[in-house]
Amino acid sequence: MILITGAGGKTGKAIIKALVARGAPVRAFVRNPVHEVALKALGVRETVTGEMDDPQALSQATRGTEAIYHICPNVSPHEVSFAKALVDSAARSGVPRLVYHSVLHPQIEAMPHHWSKLRVEEMLFTSPLDITILQPTAYMQNCLAEWDRMVKDGIYRVPYPIETRLSLVDLDDVADVAAIVLTNAGHSGATYELVGTPPLSQIEIAETFGKALKKPVCAEAEANESWDHRARAAGMDDHSRETLTKMFRAYARDGLKGNCNVLGWLLGRPPTSLAGFAARIAAAQA
Repeated sequence: MILITGAGGKTGKAIIKALVARGAPVRAFVRNPVHEVALKALGVRETVTGEMDDPQALSQATRGTEAIYHICPNVSPHEVSFAKALVDSAARSGVPRLVYHSVLHPQIEAMPHHWSKLRVEEMLFTSPLDITILQPTAYMQNCLAEWDRMVKDGIYRVPYPIETRLSLVDLDDVADVAAIVLTNAGHSGATYELVGTPPLSQIEIAETFGKALKKPVCAEAEANESWDHRARAAGMDDHSRETLTKMFRAYARDGLKGNCNVLGWLLGRPPTSLAGFAARIAAAQA
């Protein structure tokens, strides 16, 4: 049995699909029981509901599992404490293996959620568990927040300069790698950067989606203040807005640049290109 924490989000669901496709039995740990029906439809055998720092729920979730894939909620202020509680429970339950969903370049202190993941990685090195760390870059799927605007107005809007260069990765490729390292030997002690594209400017990203949509799409920068106003109106909490704003500023200064070689080696094929991803999405929406 493989336990997926944070299983109700898009990353958890993608990894569940990849594991089920390999015939692996999956247990899902979620905060809200509303996810249970959808997860069972994906092929999850068992679900456990509880908070990530609840010892009783964690004990129930970790008991009898052979491996854990740990996903903390996005930009959580409790990244380190949640991971510690899980590792403690895993050790008590005799779980031998844990794969941690980290992030590309966690060394960047200017991005608090990256820095927190580095602290977790540091803690994992001192744990008794057999550890593998995956460090994906920003998902191509994140671009789809602008899909309707691209389709309707031909605009791809981002809260940093349009010259900013980011390496992207298809979440489906990340999920495939997660399934590979969870179900195959030979990945103990490894830290893998998961990058699907060379660094692309926002102009290049917009143009790639435009080609898939067969219409011009232009990149447009949004001021951080405007983004913050929209996020606040949508109900985003202060911590998340502040953390993401710091990320946008770090992107504006340095971008987020990685190399595709490791992902291609793990997959045994070239990573999904942004053009291939955009074409896939456009075809699905047609």
